[in-house]
Amino acid sequence: MYTSLIPATGQPFIELTETDSTNNYAMALLKNGETQHGTAVFAHHQTAGKGQRGRAWNDAAGHNIALSVILSCRHLPVSSQFALSMAVALAAHDFLTGYAVSDVKIKWPNDIYWRDRKAAGILIENSIHGSNWQWAVAGIGVNINQTSFGAMLAKAVSLKQITGKTYDTAELAQQLASHIFQYFQQVMPANIAKLLAGYNNQLYRRNEIVTLKQNGAPFTCKIDAVDEAGRLHVAGGPRPYFNFGEVEWVIP
Repeated sequence: MYTSLIPATGQPFIELTETDSTNNYAMALLKNGETQHGTAVFAHHQTAGKGQRGRAWNDAAGHNIALSVILSCRHLPVSSQFALSMAVALAAHDFLTGYAVSDVKIKWPNDIYWRDRKAAGILIENSIHGSNWQWAVAGIGVNINQTSFGAMLAKAVSLKQITGKTYDTAELAQQLASHIFQYFQQVMPANIAKLLAGYNNQLYRRNEIVTLKQNGAPFTCKIDAVDEAGRLHVAGGPRPYFNFGEVEWVIP
């Protein structure tokens, strides 16, 4: 383990050679009272990285970003959880776009896509006691230098595949943590509309006809927008909107 400070924010940056999951590591720090707001945990390799809905996040050792940022949410209502999700997604979008990458979009609810291929995934885990939101651990995996993903991850893409360049993953992880920390400052009730507008401006396949699946049955619809509760609104589908987990994307 090596600890330094992120130049842009002055917050601790914990660099690990390997861990099961940076989110697990960050949660353990919180449980033991050994951390502070804005602390970032980066691992060169995760042996049991976590994705949404119990899925695994697989990465090649030393080639990608596995990052978790610890955020104090005591000043926020529990109802702001999707606002935090939007902020992290926008931070990841801006981070990738900053490397002259166009066509980066936010695929509802928590993936970052380049064209029709996945560049990053987000998993936010919360510590809530009663009605008090105490902490959030914003976990994000970004494909950086990996160029082979295998048949199971045929829809994945890395920054190196997009730009043709090789990157220092620890340096980029610090930059990404800075983006997340800065966007977090905007997570407050007065800024929800602004965050939502930014999120919808970058929404994957917005105003396009797509195929989704509900309970295994595919249907086509037009993507309209996401609302502040995190529901995906569509036109021409079996319902006007869906909550997270109710539908799956069918990516061409």
